[in-house]
Amino acid sequence: MNQCAATAQEDCKKIRVLAADSTRMSSQLLAEALAQDTQFEVAHIDAKIAPIVDAVTEQKPHVVLLSADLNGSATAGFEITRQVRDASPDTKIVLMMDAANPGAVVEAFRSGAQGIFSRSESSKALAKCITSVYQGQVWANSAELRYLLQALREAAPVRLVDSRGDAILSKREHDVVQCVAEGLSNREIAGRLKLTEHTVKNYLFRIFDKLGVSSRVEVVLYAFSVRGIVCEPPASNPAPTQAKSENEKAGSTKTKKPAEPAKPLAHRARM
Repeated sequence: MNQCAATAQEDCKKIRVLAADSTRMSSQLLAEALAQDTQFEVAHIDAKIAPIVDAVTEQKPHVVLLSADLNGSATAGFEITRQVRDASPDTKIVLMMDAANPGAVVEAFRSGAQGIFSRSESSKALAKCITSVYQGQVWANSAELRYLLQALREAAPVRLVDSRGDAILSKREHDVVQCVAEGLSNREIAGRLKLTEHTVKNYLFRIFDKLGVSSRVEVVLYAFSVRGIVCEPPASNPAPTQAKSENEKAGSTKTKKPAEPAKPLAHRARM
């Protein structure tokens, strides 16, 4: 392979990132900082809705790094996220926030973001966030996931339906999802629904397959992102915040109280 071909192949492997911060200067500085990492190919753009959506359509970036607060509006970032997701469903979106309050976290994932990044974190953490989201993971820390679980608990129950209006999950599968969102273990789900643990595991595998996810946390995040499944009002059990491994995903029998991590956790999910 000649040098030109090798260079082209290397460029193809790079993660294409489009950065849109709150001002033109901050977008440029952010892009320059990310470009120092050779795994990224970075472009930047003014923080305005139409140009950002047009740039995504034309450039097809893998990841859009977007400020949640654009042009002095606390909601503009969420609106752009929705439009980007509609225009380019395969493009992943990371929303940058100065402070991740519960309402902002909930709206970020509702609008279609795959990650939330705090500006107080380092550039090294940002690179890891972008890489994780590009690989199909969800970037959020345990506190942010608890905000989502709390919102799910407080919402009224709804059925998740497909484009034809048919329910994706059966009544019993929906009951299992509600229990998962409350943080119940397989044993506790079995006790509540009067099933065996083996039957609960089988239900979970079918739910994972139908929703295209691979862990309990992903079930909750997926359900919330499509505004479909929500759980009944609160249970006393603590909510899980750590994604299970492939071998543990349907066999967990104990839910531990989550510890607050110093840095965000990457949770695997397809949203």
